[in-house]
Amino acid sequence: MAESMKGMKRTCRAAEVTADMIGSEVTLMGWVQKSRNKGGIIFVDLRDRSGIMQLIFDSKETEEECFSKATKLRSEFVIAVRGTVRKREGAVNEKLATGSMEVLVNYLRILAESETPPFPIEENSKTKDEIRLAHRYLDLRRPDLQRNMKLRSDVAYYTREFFHDEGFMEIETPMLGKSTPEGARDYLVPSRIHPGSFYALPQSPQLFKQLLMCSGYDRYIQLARCFRDEDLRADRQPEFTQIDMELSFVDVDDVIDVNERYLKYLFKKTLNVDVPTPIPRMTWIEAMNRFGSDKPDVRFGLELVDVSEVVKDFDFAVFKNALSLKDGSVRGINVKGQGNMGRKQIDKLAEMAKGMGAGGLAYIQLKDDGTVKSSFSKFMTEDQEAALIGAMKGEKGDLLLFAADRNKIVWNVLGQLRLHFRDELGLTRKDDFRFLWIVEFPLLEWSDEENRFMAMHHPFTMPMEEDWDKIDSDPGSVRAKAYDITLNGNEIGGGSVRIHQNDIQEKMFEVLGFTKERAWENFKFLLTAFKYGVPPHAGLAYGLDRLVMLMAQADTIRDVIAFPKVKDASDLMTEAPSRVDQKQLDELGLEIPAEE
Repeated sequence: MAESMKGMKRTCRAAEVTADMIGSEVTLMGWVQKSRNKGGIIFVDLRDRSGIMQLIFDSKETEEECFSKATKLRSEFVIAVRGTVRKREGAVNEKLATGSMEVLVNYLRILAESETPPFPIEENSKTKDEIRLAHRYLDLRRPDLQRNMKLRSDVAYYTREFFHDEGFMEIETPMLGKSTPEGARDYLVPSRIHPGSFYALPQSPQLFKQLLMCSGYDRYIQLARCFRDEDLRADRQPEFTQIDMELSFVDVDDVIDVNERYLKYLFKKTLNVDVPTPIPRMTWIEAMNRFGSDKPDVRFGLELVDVSEVVKDFDFAVFKNALSLKDGSVRGINVKGQGNMGRKQIDKLAEMAKGMGAGGLAYIQLKDDGTVKSSFSKFMTEDQEAALIGAMKGEKGDLLLFAADRNKIVWNVLGQLRLHFRDELGLTRKDDFRFLWIVEFPLLEWSDEENRFMAMHHPFTMPMEEDWDKIDSDPGSVRAKAYDITLNGNEIGGGSVRIHQNDIQEKMFEVLGFTKERAWENFKFLLTAFKYGVPPHAGLAYGLDRLVMLMAQADTIRDVIAFPKVKDASDLMTEAPSRVDQKQLDELGLEIPAEE
């Protein structure tokens, strides 16, 4: 039967007991990690969010009633103990902060008993995700997840502290807003008072933070909850948190400057990691050409090499066809030390390339014994082969892989293969934090599906002034005043300078295929506000969950979110989403089709 804690007050958390407390009495409370009865002595590991303290119940020194009660302790019982701190009489546990101490207990209360948990409460659990997430309240007791939650809390605290000291105001923006076309699907909320009408949960606070600049607030910050109804993956959730900011009377360098100082401050405070500044910058086109990605992992080599000029006279249809395309190219990567790879493994790589839209993958193997094997040897002379190997800086033991197609496909295939070999060959360390700014993005990207240009970021992104005269003749070549901050191959934040001139904004809508009427229908409140004096402004937003995931060296953002969803956007613990009763549907004027 559970006992009350009345009259007992916790002295400190378990792992907050220090050597200078030896000889003094403490009161600790927490969960039983494990209990070991050695006859006359019972060892109990007491766990709370700070860590573990070893408790000793000794039949020679502990009162009989207390010792008898201790024999009943099992994993996950909640207990309160009072006892004396002393040096460990047994071996010191170097893995624990309290490993040189123990508490000799003289008083015990069992505050709550526990059934046997469905999985062990331990670090790096091997239990299936589905079981752990269905019992997330137990999963969150694991020390590794508790450290992640502490890190997330610290990141939020130091973020607010830094931006407060930089003159930013924290302002909340609405959760219930108007549905506007921002890329992903909206989560819609039906209105009871306005039947047939819907609110949309915010995909981001983008329009509201621009309105705050119109309102003269100058520097805004918010840890904003955002919602997007899109397909999930390891670093994506239907609801997530942004570190969202907007600044007035600034340009690109101003936004980058304050954010470099923020990252330097944040990583030093939370991880004691020094972030070198200034953080390197790379243009979008350089990143794509060198790494095949606009969020390149620069911790390792395997850079793309454009060999279009070298192979232009090869009698190889795959290369010829690619080079006949307006934006076609032939590029390769040199995978050092993999020249003796088996045919089955190479075929698997080719299948990966096909899955990314390529026709296949060409290769040259420079084997350790000096022989050369190529998938297209009969289409090139010995001199041409030597020139190609030279262009790729190939040596004995190397594997040269080539993709030939439109740039977009070639970049994607070789960029993904870089990451495949990074992981397969263990080319990086998670604690090697390498930041990079990507700048000068294209303003627009062509959509074959929509048969029109789309905004690469959003319709309010400012073009670079020197490119604006090409907006009609060559819109795809216009660069944007947009910037992403990347970390180890992940985009952790992105933003842009915003359009604040009416003529440029109207032209942008025109290029994107918006009629003036449609633009006003979707963005009336913003465009109206722009009539009354709008300052030049710019902003940036970080994905807080993704940033903390990388800082914690976790494999998925589920490990840094207290109550995450799974791939089908459901919550295994609460079983949301769920059906609601007919009365609620009637109040909202909604009708659910009967299941067939």
